[in-house]
Amino acid sequence: MAGVGDVISFKSGVKGVVEKIYDNSVIVSVTENTTNLEFEGNKTVVGHKNYEII
Repeated sequence: MAGVGDVISFKSGVKGVVEKIYDNSVIVSVTENTTNLEFEGNKTVVGHKNYEII
């Protein structure tokens, strides 16, 4: 499980920094996005099973 400040990758091309941790997910500030996805406010929620710590 990622900690606050850890850099993670998800969705095959999106990287971000963990800002807050919840029981089943984390809030991520998106820093790099090589996909066609758009994130409002450059933040998103990612489930623990859906990311890798870099």
